[in-house]
Amino acid sequence: MVKETKTIVIAPITRIEGHAKVTIRLNEDDSVKDARFQVVDFRGFEKFSQGRPYYEMPSITSRSCGICPVSHLLASAKACDAIVGVTPPATAIMLRRLIHMGQIIQSHALNFFYLSAPDLLLGMDSDPAQRNIFGLIKKKPELAMQGIKLRKFGQEIIEKVAGKRIHSSEWIVPGGAKWPLKKENADYLQSQLPEALDITLKTIKMFKTCIMGLEEEVECLGNFPSYHLGLVTKSGGLEHYDGNIRIVDGAGKVVADQLDPAKYYEYIGEAVEPWTFMKFPYYKPLGYPEGDYRVGPLSRLNVASHCGTSLADEELKEFKKLGKNGCVNSTFHYHYARLVEVLFCIETAKNLLEDPAILSEWVSSKASVNTFEGVGVAEAPRGTLIHHYTVDLNGMITWVNMIIATEHNNSAYNKAVTQVAKKYVKARKLEEGMLNRVEAVIRAFDPCLSCATHAIGSMPLEVQLVDSHGTQLDRITR
Repeated sequence: MVKETKTIVIAPITRIEGHAKVTIRLNEDDSVKDARFQVVDFRGFEKFSQGRPYYEMPSITSRSCGICPVSHLLASAKACDAIVGVTPPATAIMLRRLIHMGQIIQSHALNFFYLSAPDLLLGMDSDPAQRNIFGLIKKKPELAMQGIKLRKFGQEIIEKVAGKRIHSSEWIVPGGAKWPLKKENADYLQSQLPEALDITLKTIKMFKTCIMGLEEEVECLGNFPSYHLGLVTKSGGLEHYDGNIRIVDGAGKVVADQLDPAKYYEYIGEAVEPWTFMKFPYYKPLGYPEGDYRVGPLSRLNVASHCGTSLADEELKEFKKLGKNGCVNSTFHYHYARLVEVLFCIETAKNLLEDPAILSEWVSSKASVNTFEGVGVAEAPRGTLIHHYTVDLNGMITWVNMIIATEHNNSAYNKAVTQVAKKYVKARKLEEGMLNRVEAVIRAFDPCLSCATHAIGSMPLEVQLVDSHGTQLDRITR
């Protein structure tokens, strides 16, 4: 006779993009056995894209996410560039980089100020009715306004370059872009840069002060050695649009370097588990699950030897001091890494806007199908994003594989929630703070499950504690 395992279910995780739940499994003595991060909805883009013409793919796949559509546009367009066999003009690449800087700024600002700051500044154990963006506006209105302004600036970059802030698929095309950047738009963005830079520097200073009272969370919220994967330049610098793959281990040692992203399938495998719809990518030479790794801002800073802009380089040095041998393994420091990347993106946007070549009208290279396969890779705000397409003679999509940035971290989510649950969850009586810390470690990763999955209808939060006989011991709803 097999005894039924007792469980605590948190569904859905709040203040993330998309829907998921955490199932905490208990031993007979009510201690935590393990925890699973479960994505319970199906993502179908890889199937329903089949039969569409290749040039529609940027528009189609950008709809997988309203938070980071630019990242999908770029990865998809790069895959289509490969299919038509052309390199976009230099100005088109500059504009693609610029719009990507806007994407990262607005997404990182959303996570830090709107989703995570309520935990950091109002307290992990505070009243959930107040522990949200509205509570933050009430308690710290100036900081909340800075977050709104910074996100607005990132969105304005996208709008001024591509015409609109969300799903700007009319602008990006295989081979480049549809129209150049107007001078008045470039001038406007340059005029907004000083305030965005000032907000970012103040926020970094504030964050460093804030974490002085959160040493336990830094130590216990997803702090474990792992491999880290991300794009780097040929010299090992931070890269978001192009570059090659570098992998380091939890001690900062380079395991693989300058791997061709177009051949990702040679070194990245995709495992599946029966209890979630989200795949588990892993580094093939090590197998699954030994080869699991992390991606995203924390990992990008771990794999990069430098940023390439002055202020971000100085901040990167401070960041690397937080880890042994320069490798930072605490998931909590995804927050810090995002702020360093925002700083880098603002400096990079400034450099791009000051280059006269960005106003060139040559932004597109024309061509049709010249090869039957294309891979496009870019660093989305949440990590390495891969689009891989094959087409027929008429340019119709015959096969699609997408590894969403969020999916790379799937094994890490499960390790993190298990670590946090074992530390904080005391099962006989559920308390808000203990469960919020389980959610907070997921927010630190900033998963975008609307990229990886799709849900229909509302999913209210309900946490039930049930013993091995099926008797409900406690219940919390929101």
